[in-house]
Parts: sequence; structure tokens; C-alpha cells
Amino acid sequence: MSPPSRRLQTKPVITCLKTFLISYSLIFWFTGVILLAVGVWGKVSLEAYLSLASKESTNAPYVLIGTGAIIVIFGLFGCFATCRGSPWMLKLYAMFLTLVFLAELVAGVSGFIFRHEIKAKMGTAFQNALTYYNSTDSISAAVDTIQRTLHCCGVKNYTDWNTTAYFRDKGIPASCCKDKCSEESLKDPDKVGEIVYTTGCFALVTSVMEANLGIIAGISFGIAFFQLIGIFLACCLSRYITSNQYEMV
Repeated sequence: MSPPSRRLQTKPVITCLKTFLISYSLIFWFTGVILLAVGVWGKVSLEAYLSLASKESTNAPYVLIGTGAIIVIFGLFGCFATCRGSPWMLKLYAMFLTLVFLAELVAGVSGFIFRHEIKAKMGTAFQNALTYYNSTDSISAAVDTIQRTLHCCGVKNYTDWNTTAYFRDKGIPASCCKDKCSEESLKDPDKVGEIVYTTGCFALVTSVMEANLGIIAGISFGIAFFQLIGIFLACCLSRYITSNQYEMV
């Protein structure tokens, strides 16, 4: 048993660590809620672009939703483990945070290293979607959704449609129109530039991403290293409770 004086000195430290760890766990829980919201939003708003990039239904929104749900659960578990003062629960919480940290770090580094390859594949997928566009299949519907939602047209700009088979028959798709367009005007190369969106969809998305690449990378790695705080707090609290045989009341 530790002497009474040492236990009196240790108690404020443990109380302080518990306060910080509960605060951290609540923030961690909130990030899970944000991931859930982003996953749902991606499912509703961006599924067309994601499915176009992968040429099939994508699981990306479901991954975000699942990850967010797990983080929400473990965030609550962290609060419970902290209040309970259970060393094994705190160690389990620290292990989970370590796995999250490693996964985020690997994903961030991989995304940064292969960003040009990913960008090229997405551009190729979009170009192929324009080439085989027929206005009836699911890929064509995805293209229409993207152009209508993002107010853009084509890959780099609206002239990308000029070389497609669809343009020779019916002109540029109506989803590129700023307002109502006649079929004749969509076939006229001289008039179409005034009635359709001039910014390319792929160019729009990539330009925004490249302009904010530093911010995106900083936020991604910041979130990843944020887990280290929780790991440190959980391990310290577990160690203090175990080494001093602190009894929770």
C-alpha cells in the first residue's frame, strides 16, 4: 500500500488526467459524428461522382459512416472507461486510438504519394464516361448529376463534348445548360459557349483540391496526431491507477 501522503498527492493528478481524458473523448466522439454526417452527405450528394470514378457503386460513403459509428462508440467507451477508472479498459481504449492513428497516417501518406495517379485515373474515368455517354445508362446519369450539381460541363471544359458520338447526334447534353436550351442551340458550336457552363467538372474539382492541398494535408495529419494525445492520457491514467492502487469511489 502507498503511504497516505502519496495517495493524497496522486489523487489530484488522477482527477486532472480524468478531466483531460473525458474532454478528449468527447472531442473524439464529436469527430465520429462529423464523419457520420460527411458519410451521409457523400451518399446523398457525391455518390454520382464517386461511382463514376470507380465505374460502379462505391462503398466510400459507407466506409465513412461505418468509421464514424465506430469512433462514436469508442468515444463513449473512452468516457465510460475514464469514469470507471478501469486500467484494462483504458489500455483497450489506448490500443484502439493507436490503430486509428496508424490507419489515418497510412491513408494520408498513401493519398499524398499516389495523388497524381489517383487524379489521372479519375480523369480517365470521366473522359471515358463522356466518350460512351448515351443519356440512358447509370454512368450517363452520373455525368448528368455531376454537371447539373456542380454547374460544370465536360472534363476540362464544354468543348470536350465536341469529339463525342453523342454530340454529333444530339449536341451537348442538357445537363450542361445554365438555363433552358433548345436542341438546335446545343448542336451549334458557335452558340453553345454562351448557354452552357464553361468550367470543366474534373478541372473544377482538382483545382479546388490542389489550391487547398496544403490545408487538406495539414488537417489530415493534425487529426491523425490528435490521437497521440488520447493515447498518452489513457496510458498515463492507467499507469497511475495501477501503480498507486487507487480505489475509485
